[in-house]
Amino acid sequence: VSPSSCILCPVYRMRHPIPENLVNNIKPLERNVALAERVYDTLREQLRRGAVKPGQPLQEEQFAGMLGVSRTPVREAMARLATEGLLSNERRSFTVPHLSRQDIEDIYELRLLMEPAALRRIAPLTTERRNRRAIEEALADAAAAHRAKDVEAFCEANVRWRAAWLELVPNARLVRMIELYADHMQHIRTITLDSERVRNIVLTGLRRMTQALARGDGEQAAAATTEHLMRAREEF
Repeated sequence: VSPSSCILCPVYRMRHPIPENLVNNIKPLERNVALAERVYDTLREQLRRGAVKPGQPLQEEQFAGMLGVSRTPVREAMARLATEGLLSNERRSFTVPHLSRQDIEDIYELRLLMEPAALRRIAPLTTERRNRRAIEEALADAAAAHRAKDVEAFCEANVRWRAAWLELVPNARLVRMIELYADHMQHIRTITLDSERVRNIVLTGLRRMTQALARGDGEQAAAATTEHLMRAREEF
């Protein structure tokens, strides 16, 4: 391997700059039998954070060097993310795809089918305080972040709010699909949540859904979810 093709070589790093967010967030991984799965989880988390912008090329060597692993598990992880639509494979490199207006419409059509039904299903469980504690804590954190105008904290609380209620959904395949299509929207979500007005709309929706869950009202939870997604689609 020539020095200029090594991830550690300054010449290589100059020619193939690594996104700053990735340098700060990605740490070397310990080797074990689940290495490919851990690489996948790490890369997907970075995509969720919006660390990689649409159209920005991702090189296997870069990620392998940052994670301290060979290219093989990185290649496997990127290929898996590509099959899920979170990456696209172009010219021997992977990129985050740009979403068209039609892509957004298609994603929201699926989310409108799945998410109201999922919240309706868990509503009988959330009358118990212990089952909705994480949901309410994430909502409180989102409200505090909104007051502080902390966009990053608001985004993180929003993700935790969704994760909290998804923990109660018994259908693992349904959870997987909801998570996947929510991840597809991450880049657009990051951009739009810079707007205080949009954050207020999102926070209002989270409150209405949480209140319906606290009452155990499945139909109202589903209706509030539908309204929330419709408003979000309009803003995006």
